[in-house]
Amino acid sequence: MKKIYFAASIRGGREDGPLYAEIIEFLKKRAVVLTEHIGLESVCSSEKFMTDEEIYLRDRAWLEQADLVIAEVSVTSLGVGYELGLAEALGKPVFVFYRKNADKKLSAMISGDKYFSVKVYDDKESLLAELEKIVG
Repeated sequence: MKKIYFAASIRGGREDGPLYAEIIEFLKKRAVVLTEHIGLESVCSSEKFMTDEEIYLRDRAWLEQADLVIAEVSVTSLGVGYELGLAEALGKPVFVFYRKNADKKLSAMISGDKYFSVKVYDDKESLLAELEKIVG
């Protein structure tokens, strides 16, 4: 079964947390999601007993194990940007999802990098339809 590293904002903002949970539940029916904690409402408190270095080492190990990376980037996050760059350096296939009516524009460092498969979506249904094409 494929291993997916799902990346989305944690410290950058949790306003899309419920969407992340739905994406993860969708993906878990088709693959192993290494980062399923991102969908938890309590994600910030679950990491409060970890140092930043421990989080980095854990997440880097998961990225190295992953078969592909799926990121939802409508909420700006420095960490997700770093994860995408690292995934590219590791040669992982990367699919980036960005909501068309998001408050902020997608970074040119993401949209301009032809390595990433950027998918602009209108609503949750269209996002899930695109995910179905990727993970089956």
